[in-house]
Amino acid sequence: MKYFTESFTSFFNELAINNQKEWFHANKKRYESEVKKPFEFFLSVLIAAIQKEDPSLSISPKDCILRINRDLRFSKDKTPYNLHYSAVVSNGGRKDKSVPGLFLRFMPDEVGIMGGAYVLDKDQLFNLRSDIKKNPTTLKVLIQEESFKAKFGTIQGEESKRMPVEFQEASEKNPLLLKKQFYFVSRRESTMITSDHLLDELMDYWRAARPLNEYLTSIIHN
Repeated sequence: MKYFTESFTSFFNELAINNQKEWFHANKKRYESEVKKPFEFFLSVLIAAIQKEDPSLSISPKDCILRINRDLRFSKDKTPYNLHYSAVVSNGGRKDKSVPGLFLRFMPDEVGIMGGAYVLDKDQLFNLRSDIKKNPTTLKVLIQEESFKAKFGTIQGEESKRMPVEFQEASEKNPLLLKKQFYFVSRRESTMITSDHLLDELMDYWRAARPLNEYLTSIIHN
């Protein structure tokens, strides 16, 4: 089934040229009908498909979708709107990005599919590092699974230049301990958005990400 038409990416291509409040307000009905409503509907279908395999997922599309308005407080770029549409499909939704799940970003030039733990506070990072130190093979095995490697390649994230004393020796043997973030990314062509197989393909990504996401969740949100 096709959930989006070419008008979805056309809207963002035009917005890139006319990233102004006046243009957006004049095209608000287009935004509602060609971007917002189709995206909300697709997310409802995706969430329902995930719930068949993981009934613990309890989230609505509106709780997943990030605002199209940019946060301009600390940005030199004052254009008011994002040139993509994004959602965090997890039990934390957009309000708690520390909860591992599936992060989607639909852009005119590509589709970003991400998972893992992107935002960790001090205690969450400590707990995760403690488990990796105690069980050094668990994370290694998960990121070496064939389905994960095929879809996402490897785990990514910023690394600490200075490690806490309790992890210094272990990090020399296991560089994964150096990471401050534990996320993974796949980038696909934008034609995926209008594909008849969009739902099936994203479910394949969700399944590939699930074992690692569940491991991270068990440590971060135990």
